[in-house]
Amino acid sequence: MLGTLCACSAALVENTHMLQRQMPSLGRATARLNSHPLSAAELRGKVALIDFWTYTCINWRRTLPYVRAWAEKYRDHGLVVVGVHTPEFSFERDVDNVRRAAREQGVDYPIAIDSDYGIWKSFDNHYWPAVYLVDARGHIRHTQLGDSFTSATNIPIRPPWQLRRSCS
Repeated sequence: MLGTLCACSAALVENTHMLQRQMPSLGRATARLNSHPLSAAELRGKVALIDFWTYTCINWRRTLPYVRAWAEKYRDHGLVVVGVHTPEFSFERDVDNVRRAAREQGVDYPIAIDSDYGIWKSFDNHYWPAVYLVDARGHIRHTQLGDSFTSATNIPIRPPWQLRRSCS
């Protein structure tokens, strides 16, 4: 099993080797919820927040209100939030369990189911939760690993249209 770091609640941990790299494909998802398959090309021109999560992770649950609020607040300004559900436990591989948990927890933004860890590996991710902020050209501009972003000041999410404009 991969090194389970759901318990990562350290302060900001930067995944610096991913910064400024092109966002990896979301095409290795094993299923999708709340959306048709979103490609990197389709996200081009928009700011994307990629949120790696697993529904039993308490640290992810602490961040969910912030991610949900950003998705709602900035949707009309070009922000697309995509949840990447990568299971920690075998029962989390069941898409019906993920669907039920997403509905119960109010996750209505697009979800890529990553039961085979394909997206996880392509991002070289090792944490739940993990957020990757991607600019309109598809470059990763910021990473936030663990649950230390329970303050909006830690994620440069405001205003996302400036990220879009500065990268065109």
